[in-house]
Amino acid sequence: MTERIIRGSVLAPLEDRHAFELLPDALISIDADGKITDVSTDPDKTSAHEVTRPGVVWMPGFVDTHIHFPQTMILGSASGPLLPWLQKSVFPEESKFVDGSYAQEIAKIFCQKMLSQGTTCASIFSSSHPGATDILFETMHDIGMRGDVGLTLMNRGAPEAILLDTEEAIAACEELVERWHGADRDRLRFRVTPRFALSCTPDLLEAAGALAARHDLPIQTHISENPDEITATAEAFPDAVDYLGVYEDAGLLRKESLFAHGVWLKDREWDAIAAIDAAISHCPDSNFFLASGPMPLKEVKSRDIRMGMGSDIGAGRTFSLRKCCSRGFDASRLTDSETDAAELLWYATRGGAVALGRGEQIGLVEPGYDADLVAIRPPRWTADVSEMCDFLVYLEDHDGLEETCVRGKTLYRAD
Repeated sequence: MTERIIRGSVLAPLEDRHAFELLPDALISIDADGKITDVSTDPDKTSAHEVTRPGVVWMPGFVDTHIHFPQTMILGSASGPLLPWLQKSVFPEESKFVDGSYAQEIAKIFCQKMLSQGTTCASIFSSSHPGATDILFETMHDIGMRGDVGLTLMNRGAPEAILLDTEEAIAACEELVERWHGADRDRLRFRVTPRFALSCTPDLLEAAGALAARHDLPIQTHISENPDEITATAEAFPDAVDYLGVYEDAGLLRKESLFAHGVWLKDREWDAIAAIDAAISHCPDSNFFLASGPMPLKEVKSRDIRMGMGSDIGAGRTFSLRKCCSRGFDASRLTDSETDAAELLWYATRGGAVALGRGEQIGLVEPGYDADLVAIRPPRWTADVSEMCDFLVYLEDHDGLEETCVRGKTLYRAD
């Protein structure tokens, strides 16, 4: 039974190409479960309904493949590069999340900021505090957001207040998996989340790999973001062939693995990621802010590696994946990597869904897919798909987001 009908222009990603098509006048039918049942451009059908929001374009919601919940309040903390920034800005803030009331307050702000920028799904590094992670899951559940959330695993290299030993951490993960993984028809998932190699002892990394294998869970972590981090990782894991080898040795390199940054990966590492069909999260804004360097997009494209865009809040300075796409274009110019606004926008929508293993749920405006949609008013109208994508990505002073929906339900409205 049809629950909602949306009539308007649709910017629809193509499934097998990094591009879009523009449907000037389409009718999207959504059932009571929030699934799209029909997308029609038949004038006889469309003309029977009022245009839902004249002048806007509807498109899939944005998928943020790398973001940190407990860094919401430290945006703009310019204490980088990476390792000093963690000590000066990140760890003191993350220590506050032992307080459940503080975690609850920030969880609401965090979700609202994502929705206000059109993000309908995210892969989230939560706190290292199990209670705060449970609070984030509960907040997302109640609001109606979609996402993968992981307890951030770390047992060294940080203040005692945010460390968990291996046994305690894995026990907490088991409880979170039991309560939340696959909740509400798979709207929420638990993702195994070692912070990065330097924050984990070998036994914690191995236990995380075993946890993922035991429950067939997705994985997320950081890799090769900063030269000093890479040097320190080589010293801490002298038997590993390279940075990726640390994760390989622990059983953390799987098809379900998502690696953020990858700025300084070597050919062997790129090849290994491609061979197992793991995914990359491209975080150009934070890479610029922390002076980590531009990730070479050409390495991803030449190997057809699954990839999405990440805001990387709080080293990232914006919750807007459209602005991150603009930064991604700048980064491509510095690495001799050919791309354009349409391709980057595709990575921020359809590409992100595929990178998170949710390609059969979201990221397309087609029957059978969940109606995770956003309505954006472009700065001026054009029937040219390329120009429309240029407007949405490069004109950073223009917001224009009017509505954000998950499963057809409005979770954010600008007016």
